[in-house]
Amino acid sequence: MSPFDAAAILVAAAALFGYVNHRLLRLPSTSGTLVIALASSLALLLADEIHPAWGLRDTLLGFVQVIDFNQTFMHGMLSFLLFAGALHVDLQHLIDHRWTIGLLATVGVLLSTAIVGFASWWVFRLVGLDVPLLACLVFGALISPTDPIAVMGLLKELRAPKALEAQIAGESLFNDGIGVVVFFALVSMAGFETVAQGHPLVADPGPLAAFFLREVGGGAVLGLGMGYLGYRALKSLDEHSLELLITLALVMFTYAVSFWIHVSGPIAVVLAGLFIGNPGRAFAMSDRTREHIDGFWSMSDEILNAVLFLLLGFEVVAVAAADPSVLAGLTAVPIVLAARFLSVSVPVTAMRLRGRVGQHLTPVLTWCGLRGGISVAMVLSLPPFQGRDHLITATYAVVVFSVLVQGLTVRRLLVYYGIGERTG
Repeated sequence: MSPFDAAAILVAAAALFGYVNHRLLRLPSTSGTLVIALASSLALLLADEIHPAWGLRDTLLGFVQVIDFNQTFMHGMLSFLLFAGALHVDLQHLIDHRWTIGLLATVGVLLSTAIVGFASWWVFRLVGLDVPLLACLVFGALISPTDPIAVMGLLKELRAPKALEAQIAGESLFNDGIGVVVFFALVSMAGFETVAQGHPLVADPGPLAAFFLREVGGGAVLGLGMGYLGYRALKSLDEHSLELLITLALVMFTYAVSFWIHVSGPIAVVLAGLFIGNPGRAFAMSDRTREHIDGFWSMSDEILNAVLFLLLGFEVVAVAAADPSVLAGLTAVPIVLAARFLSVSVPVTAMRLRGRVGQHLTPVLTWCGLRGGISVAMVLSLPPFQGRDHLITATYAVVVFSVLVQGLTVRRLLVYYGIGERTG
């Protein structure tokens, strides 16, 4: 099967699942796609158990082996997901809450990575799963970033305060960038050079500090520079199709350059997206151009997330359906929730002492911290190693719980705390 055939099957399945959800389930698009993908995965597992001669699992395994997840996601699709998210964030609200967002995206991510890593290593050993400590820390890094897409629409629908929207969206964008840097550092330390694509790192403060400075600082400079060039190009003309092409080229070229010069592509793309989505939207785009660019990037984000969720379901069916992997998924959900609560509590408490945040922010940020496509992309990019199947299933369980349970109940939480307005 060629890569084009694989892409055709994935897009067709995403379209079919989206149609079924729109006609029958009428759930939010992300939740609906995940529900149908999960049901389809379980149906295929059941069919394979009933009639092993059909070889459904082997067929799926052959299908997922066609796709190079590292090249496809970490070196491609991730850039589009991050740019699409950054494009719609209000920069002024981001600046107003910069300290809270900065602490959540740095201290919060590092705390969450450590708590999830050590707790999952201890719990996995307790239940008889053999996963190395460094691999568990990699899991902590890839599951810590949150996804703003699924919850932002609901916050707007409930007319939640702009401050809350800014904190959730800003934290999600920047903890994605920081989380990916931590992920690359840990996979390099673990020896997964096919993912890290750099010089091996050791647990030494000096090299690690230099690595983070180069990745984060270099990514920020690259993103701001490329964003400014894109802004000047958009401002110099008024042709919506060409301007759309410029934004597409900006994302792809910025991300490619980041790998050539060894800086953080996710941070560069996020800052370029903020530049285009704020000064660019205000001063360099006509109303017609804004409409076309917003529509294109919103559609791209929905398609890419749908394909990622489908791929994760296929991967779990193909390689991680054994009982121990299921056990990894069941234990991962409470670990990640507890880690999210603790990693949010520390920065929020520090800011509350200075009078910078309101009440109820810790439980709201904990429950609104949904996991999505970026965590999926990172776990699928990992090469084969001892315990990889357990981490894939654990990620799948956390994402399913996050999107279906947290995503579908966050409305009640916000209304309960008097943050959003009742609708319907």
